[in-house]
Parts: sequence; C-alpha cells; structure tokens
Amino acid sequence: MIKVGIIGVGTVGSSVAKILEENEQIITARAGKKIVATKGVVKNLSKKRDLNIALSDNTDFILDDPEINIVVELMGGVDDAYNVVKKALKNNKAIVTANKALLAYHRYELQEIAGELPFEFEASVAGGIPIIEALRVGLSANHVLAIRGIMNGTCNYILTKMANEKCALETVLKEAQDLGYAEADPTFDIGGFDAAHKLLILSSIAYGIDTKPEDILIEGIENITQDDFYFAQEFGYKIKLLAIAKKVGNEIELRVHPTLIDENLMLSKVDGVMNGISIIGDRVGETMYYGAGAGGNATASAVVSDIIDIVRSGKSKPMLGFKKPMEGEGLKLASNENIVSKYYLRVSVADKAGVLAKIASIFGQNDISIEAMMQQPKTWYANLLISTHKCKECQIQNAIKEISTLEFVTAKPIMIRIEEF
Repeated sequence: MIKVGIIGVGTVGSSVAKILEENEQIITARAGKKIVATKGVVKNLSKKRDLNIALSDNTDFILDDPEINIVVELMGGVDDAYNVVKKALKNNKAIVTANKALLAYHRYELQEIAGELPFEFEASVAGGIPIIEALRVGLSANHVLAIRGIMNGTCNYILTKMANEKCALETVLKEAQDLGYAEADPTFDIGGFDAAHKLLILSSIAYGIDTKPEDILIEGIENITQDDFYFAQEFGYKIKLLAIAKKVGNEIELRVHPTLIDENLMLSKVDGVMNGISIIGDRVGETMYYGAGAGGNATASAVVSDIIDIVRSGKSKPMLGFKKPMEGEGLKLASNENIVSKYYLRVSVADKAGVLAKIASIFGQNDISIEAMMQQPKTWYANLLISTHKCKECQIQNAIKEISTLEFVTAKPIMIRIEEF
C-alpha cells in the first residue's frame, strides 16, 4: 500500500482525497498498488470536511511520518511551500505539486534537491490538460519552435464575454467574481502573472532556460475596451491573453500580454474558462491541447495522475525533462526591445485638423509602416485605431512615447501586439 499525505486540503486537496477513495478500484488496477490518502494538513481545523483522513494544522504531521510515501503540496504561496517541499524531499518523500508560483521561482533548486526522487507537477499548468507530460515526453524528439497558450481561464472568460456581449471589463469581472472564476483581488489573474508563472514552467521544459517572472514581459487585460473589440471584429481578429515562448536564433522570447490573433485559428475558438495551448515542434509541426484549465476536479485529476505515475514507474525521471543542458549552452532570454511584431494602437485625440498627419509623421520618423486605420468619433474626441506592419518593440515604444506628448492626445495610447502564426 502507498500512503499519501496532502498538505493543503482545500477544494483541490479534498477532491484528490475523494478521487483516491471513490476511484480506488480503477486506480489500483492502473498503478498496480493500492493508493490511500491517510493524512491531511489544513489551516483551520474547526472547519467541517467530509473526508476520511486524519487532519492536523502542523505540516510535520505528514513530513515526519515515515509511513507517508508521497507528499502532495497544495498549500500555495512560494516561501512556505518551498520550505515544506524541501523538507519532504530531505525526508526521502516523493512530491506532487500544483503550485505554479513555487515552480516559477524555485524549479531549478528543487530539481537539484530532488535528485533521483520523483517530483511531479502536471497540475501546475492548465489544470487537467496533460501539457507537462506532452512536452517532457511526447514531444521530446523535437526542437520546440514556439509555445502559445491561453493559460488563464479567468481572463479568457472575461475577454469572451466582452467580445460576445459587448460588456465593459468591470461588469464582466464582477460577474466572474460572483461565479467564483475570479478572486476578490483579481490582480494576479487579469494582470497576467498567473499565466506568466505557467509559461516559465513550460519554457524550462522546452528550452532549459532559467528565468523568473521579473525577467519577462508581462501585461494584463486591464486596459481592453469595446473599442478594441470593434477593431478586432472589423479586421478578422480575436483578442486573447496569450503566454508566448518563441525560439529566435539562439534566443528565447518569453512574454504574456493581450494579443490580436486571426479569428480562424484554433486558439481563437478557445472560449470561456477553457484553456488551449499550441506547441510547434520542428518535426511534428503544430500540436494543440484543449481542456479545463482550473477547478477542483480537473486539477485533482492531474494530481492523481502524477501519483499513479510515480507508483507505477517506481523510479524518477528528470523533473524538467532533460539530463544535460539543451541546445548546447547557447540559449538566452531575448531582450524585450528586440521583439518583432505587428502592433495595434488606440489613440484618443481631440477631433481637429492636422492630427492624423502629425501621428503619421511620428510613425514615419520611427520607421514604422501603417497597415490599417479607422476613426471612431466620440462626443468630444475621436479614437484612432491603427495597426502597423512588423517592427521592433523599441520602435513602437518610442512612437508611443512621442505620441503621448502631443497636446491633442487626451489619454495614454493603448497598444496590443498582433501575433502571426
């Protein structure tokens, strides 16, 4: 019998315990051994839970138990979780975690500490979608050319509702909070940080690149309005919050931001709270992964699959999917300034003569070619909706800075990158 201890018996932890109990027969058949959740750690012992496991509010209840074979870490956070997982590994226990923030900051240290001990984290990215195993095993023969993913269900739900029902972001966010899709403080989701943590995990597996959230470009959806959806609809785009990793020579672009993408792409059709990830390999071409990116049962399903994999294999595999440095020693993080993309700008201006000529002149001075433009008259101002041909990030940022100083510009220009597949 394999005994499991769960640290953090909340929505996901409770679901893990119930799956192990209620699906015991099929899990035993697939793992070859009976797997039982015997202990759990919670913050509040007085809260009633309908579970058949012993509970404590002390992590040592599990970490110091020599009979616990596998520790499931679902407590969240970074520093406390890191110390708990580190102690579990030092006590010779296998680890399963869904903690993306922990891995965004400490994945390489934990890989070193784990050594030959199993350390699995399928549930840390895209909930029930087996994207970690796909990258680490299924696509291991490939150089990964690009990863593009919708990895945050909250943002995807908000953007889908805004597009379909012509609602303001604030209205849809309140609805998402009422439905439990968004937290009371939604900054982590709508600011792009949740998706960034997941992107860093995938980029480590794909490229062996060690970066932290502070190192990469992260932008959220806070400034998206119906004006932007109007432009997108007119020109055949959808707006999605994308997490993007892209190999350009010996550099890796890592970025999370709202993105205009062709409405006919498969990723464009990933709506609501669902997640979708496109991976392009040099041999296999594009593969697409779709499913529930969050929720107790979906995430718990991935946790239990990791537990079964550990029990069934009986041995460790490389935590991040490689035993030696990949791509030689040459891969490095690309500078944000050198990103090459098409761009969309929304510029609010006083509606008077000479405005278009001045803005067009600034684009020309920065060697940026305008591809399309629309004008939206408002009550006392106008919105200029402009898309460009490809240029460097530094060029568009310089242009935005110059345009912002013009006396007839009534608000800071809003920019969205256009991603071509």
